[in-house]
Amino acid sequence: MPVVTSNLDRCCRKRINSPVSTTVPEPAPIPDVLMIDRPEQLKALGHPLRLRVLEALGEAEVAMSNRELAQKLGVDPGHLHFHVRMLLKCGLIQQVASGKGREKPYRAAARTLKVAPELVSAGASDLQATVVEDVQQGWNAYGDKGQFRFVRINVRISPEKALEVLSELVPTFERLEDESEDMLTITAIMHPQTPERDEQA
Repeated sequence: MPVVTSNLDRCCRKRINSPVSTTVPEPAPIPDVLMIDRPEQLKALGHPLRLRVLEALGEAEVAMSNRELAQKLGVDPGHLHFHVRMLLKCGLIQQVASGKGREKPYRAAARTLKVAPELVSAGASDLQATVVEDVQQGWNAYGDKGQFRFVRINVRISPEKALEVLSELVPTFERLEDESEDMLTITAIMHPQTPERDEQA
């Protein structure tokens, strides 16, 4: 076994003469999945700008400050700060140490967010309304260009099993992701079969 000896005087001189390191320790790796299991977390997701913040942080290779996020999203930093702080308070993003200036940057709390089944089954939420609105905006922007595509099927299956199948698509898309391709928004929606229009008339 090697024996380590030390010289206190030499150690102290070295510590005094050496410059203080400003290296910021690397943050822990970002978890793959964060389960949304609190109503306040779900409510925090129910605003388009906060969803855009999460998307921006998810796409970024490095953490971003509030000012950098505001510049990327084209919004006022003061207005964005409120939404960023709400996401931070709910644990949906994290603040990390940085050696750049006084403003600490943020990063996503996880690569993928999943909503707990008990919250989903609690009924309509701000998040669900936002998603439906986003789908409508996608149709308005890309429907006439042939860039809005969807698959629809009516099938006899339990909601729990259907949700399980849809959830399994997430890692599949992550595995197939290609950084050279443009970003796509893929939304999977399920609901009980609605009456035919003829029946409603």
